[in-house]
Amino acid sequence: MTEHIDIDVLVAGAGPTGSTLAADLLRRGLRVRVVDKAPHAFKGSRAKGVQPRTQEVFEDLGVLGEALAEGGPYPLAGFHLGPFIVPWRMQQQNRPTLSVPYPNIVMLPQHRTDAILHRLLDRLGLRIEFGMAVEGFEQDTDGVMTTLSSGEKVRSRYLVGADGGSSAVRKASGIRFVGETNDSDRMLIIDGSIDGLSRKRWHIWPRTHGKTVGACPLPHTDQFQVMIRLTPGETPDLDEANLASQFRTLTGFRLRDIIWTSVFRPNVRLAEHYRVGNVFLAGDAAHVHTPAGGQGLNTGVQDAYNLGWKLGQVIAGAPDSLLDSYEAERQPIAARVLGKSSELYASLSKHRISGLKRGDEERQLKLSYHGGLLAPADAPSTKTLHVGDRAPDAPCTGPSGERRLFDVYQGPHFTLLAFGDTAVAILPKLSWPTGGAELHRYAVGTKDSVEHACLNDSTGSLISIYGITGDTLVLIRPDGYIGSIITTDWLGAFDNVARSLTPQKSRAAHSI
Repeated sequence: MTEHIDIDVLVAGAGPTGSTLAADLLRRGLRVRVVDKAPHAFKGSRAKGVQPRTQEVFEDLGVLGEALAEGGPYPLAGFHLGPFIVPWRMQQQNRPTLSVPYPNIVMLPQHRTDAILHRLLDRLGLRIEFGMAVEGFEQDTDGVMTTLSSGEKVRSRYLVGADGGSSAVRKASGIRFVGETNDSDRMLIIDGSIDGLSRKRWHIWPRTHGKTVGACPLPHTDQFQVMIRLTPGETPDLDEANLASQFRTLTGFRLRDIIWTSVFRPNVRLAEHYRVGNVFLAGDAAHVHTPAGGQGLNTGVQDAYNLGWKLGQVIAGAPDSLLDSYEAERQPIAARVLGKSSELYASLSKHRISGLKRGDEERQLKLSYHGGLLAPADAPSTKTLHVGDRAPDAPCTGPSGERRLFDVYQGPHFTLLAFGDTAVAILPKLSWPTGGAELHRYAVGTKDSVEHACLNDSTGSLISIYGITGDTLVLIRPDGYIGSIITTDWLGAFDNVARSLTPQKSRAAHSI
């Protein structure tokens, strides 16, 4: 098994998680294959909320424009109470700021999210292999031999299971999926058109004929996502004529042109581990949620965003321990999200309006890895940021025409910001390996520099947003989180951080 490696990473699952991971790996120059047991791409609306932090991930991958063009804002809820429709705002609306350019959730049906990411993979030269399942695998210290349903055996350095809640990779790995599935609490989900129903509201009939019914208009189409809560023990008839008849009885409106149906059961489960040797889990394979709060897809995308750069670095020669930080950082996030989504779903089950309210926690902008393996709790901080926090956006003028920090961060590299004369002077003395992700170094100030790439902060907004009060180095990880804040012992502190994140061969001073 150790003599030959076919590819670097085999990804099982071509949903948002697997596709995000594959795209990130491909832009790092890695050899990747994506297989999916389904015969074709997913066709339904299912997970339809793209949270602000995920929008930032999509911007880094270069597909946010497509997502915004194909998505839309969430409408007001409209509660049908007898002859009256009572409006209510589920999502708080926030204005963009210099540090948070995308503050609001975007409604984007899952099949469109998949299609956007699949087009990206196509542009990167990857063809998704549909109708191809993982049958099993064997691994050793150097890689994984995976058997596909075609009979082909693929030897890869790593295998990532992003193949959903019933993950074949997770089951074959022996990782326990801890939690519960409530078979008595089920919901029928339908994508179809509805005659005569306003598209300006997310319609909710809280108690009609003993059922709760919802109809959410999907953007740029005449379709709605219909949700009907089933009674315990009810066996749904998925025949189109029967569904239309049932919907008319419950709401008085005509449902037609049904294109997708599904029966949903609220699973609340978390994988006991995210890694076994060279095998990893991500997305629904690692954690499944109730639909409340729109967290599942988003948490999976961010799993992939966290794992991708770490796989790239270790393949290039960074310490294997870097991969242990994936579970250490992402599993607590999933556990917290599971708790919040379960709390919201319980409120909905009891017909509490609080279960529909969404706030800052669901936006996922304040999630932090502070206190974890790569972000010690006692690490230096600024007035506004700790190591492990999300790196905020800020206005600036860069040497290549950049107008904001997110322009500077875009790409698979690390970024180092130097504030103050002492920090700027140390930039060329800092060693960084020639292999793995590059380091882009910038002096931040109000004057152009002939020695270093300079970010002009003429308004002082960047320094204010980053809470800088003295000479400081700030290292930004490829996934947009603060990797280090250094205010003293510049060479020693930077070298310690670099040793844990980068290949150790060919370490030499280098700047862009």
